Amino acid sequence: MLIKDGMTVLFQGDSITDCGRREDEFAMGVGYAMRIASDFTARFPHLKVNFINRGIGGNRVCDLKNRWNEDCISLKPDIVSILIGINDVWRRYDNNDPTAVEDFKSDYRDILTQIKDKTNAKIIICEPFVLPYPDDRIKWREDLDPKIQAIRELACEFSAIYIPLDGMFAAASAMQPSKNWANDGVHPTPAGHALIADAWLKVVSEI
Repeated sequence: MLIKDGMTVLFQGDSITDCGRREDEFAMGVGYAMRIASDFTARFPHLKVNFINRGIGGNRVCDLKNRWNEDCISLKPDIVSILIGINDVWRRYDNNDPTAVEDFKSDYRDILTQIKDKTNAKIIICEPFVLPYPDDRIKWREDLDPKIQAIRELACEFSAIYIPLDGMFAAASAMQPSKNWANDGVHPTPAGHALIADAWLKVVSEI
């Protein structure tokens, strides 16, 4: 199993990771990060693992880059789990503020390089995703798909653990309507957060 006694596990990302953690007394929020920490602790109560959530709603990959020393490197994590990218897509459509895939990949490579050069942490990359609900989200694929490909290439380059959430949510949506997993196509419902957490724990437990 990847997680050992005494380790620090850091979750980083946008609102999907944040999920109210800044108003939560335990600072984990109510999303997938909280589910992972809670389920892991319940399964392995003999292991003392420090779970930290530093997700911030609205963040893009450039925002992670700007706060990376304070909110990642200085925390001395043993595992860094990153879920970022959908706001780099969304701002193109709601604010006419696109992120070029080249800039996206460059900034993402920068934060991964910092992890590699300044820590001994194992990297877990969670794929950004969008579901086709409501209908206007369908158009977002043209912007998201190249960014997903860039992230896959970076995962290979940095030997990161990769969790293909976009494909997983698509598969889940073949069994239940997309709105049951993310009722705005982006922010998971409780079932959507459970899907992420279960996939994350399965991957980590099998290593």
